[in-house]
Amino acid sequence: MSSMDTDELSVVLPSSTTSGLSLSLHPLPILNISEHLTRLKLQTESNSPFVLGALLGTQNGRDVEIVNTFELATLQDHDDMVDHDFLVSRRDQYKQVFPSLEFIGWYTVAPNPTSRHIALHDQFTRYCPTPLLLVLQPSSIAPTSSDITGQTLPFKAYEPTIEIRDKKTRSVFIEAAYKVETGEAERIAVDWTAKGGGGGTTLESHLQTQRAAVKMLHERILVLVQYVANVVSGQVPKDHTTLRSLSALLSSLPASENKGFRAEFNTEYEDVQLTAFLSSLTKSANTLNDLVDKHIVLIGASRDERAMPGPRRRMGRQGTMPGDWSMHS
Repeated sequence: MSSMDTDELSVVLPSSTTSGLSLSLHPLPILNISEHLTRLKLQTESNSPFVLGALLGTQNGRDVEIVNTFELATLQDHDDMVDHDFLVSRRDQYKQVFPSLEFIGWYTVAPNPTSRHIALHDQFTRYCPTPLLLVLQPSSIAPTSSDITGQTLPFKAYEPTIEIRDKKTRSVFIEAAYKVETGEAERIAVDWTAKGGGGGTTLESHLQTQRAAVKMLHERILVLVQYVANVVSGQVPKDHTTLRSLSALLSSLPASENKGFRAEFNTEYEDVQLTAFLSSLTKSANTLNDLVDKHIVLIGASRDERAMPGPRRRMGRQGTMPGDWSMHS
């Protein structure tokens, strides 16, 4: 009796059956599923915990992209029954943040799909007509191939289909090829994650690089000094080629202890300082000039508001002006 006639009938069609699905897998689902498995291993202290989650992405005809995931819950004491209320709630929450993402399938961790996965798969058809299945196989060994386009990740994607066998139909899976697709933001995030994350800044990274370079230079200088000291003391035989190289290296260094070099350096340093001082002085004078102009404009406006339309002269005797008295005397 062949294996196909036993109770352990495979739910995956042979590799000769190909899927016409064009599937793209982004790095975020890979990281989420791996983290989900690792966390459950630590929480349950089991090497093979039951992992269940939903796949979010976009689908345009036969082109599918898996962009994000979220974890799913099962009913208490029923690991094979999905908590649909929790699924709908989480799906709607993600829909508010990512309106373009739809529920396109589910994921789990197993060596290979079994009839148990078929039973689980039927529970997701109410949310998607043909939900995909993404399986993480942590125990699988990546194939050794020089082809860089080969799939070396321990993930396998499956597309549901119907098989007619012995005049009966049953649900099965077809393995679908996929490719890993990343955007600019995802490449940055993956690179940050690969380096261990942390809160380091660009300046901190630059300073650490400089420190490592200075440390290496210091160690090499100590090696040269120790070699010269051993040659002088006679512990090491003279190597004229090495000594000539050291002499050429010392000659190429700036003569910082020479009086002429020091005088020229001081002159250039004073010129730079004087230029910087003049620049700062010019900037301060320009700021002061702007302040004086604004003050003059403000004072002038205040005087104009207090001024009368025209001066009134004091009236004298019989309604005459004081300056007209001499004319009537």
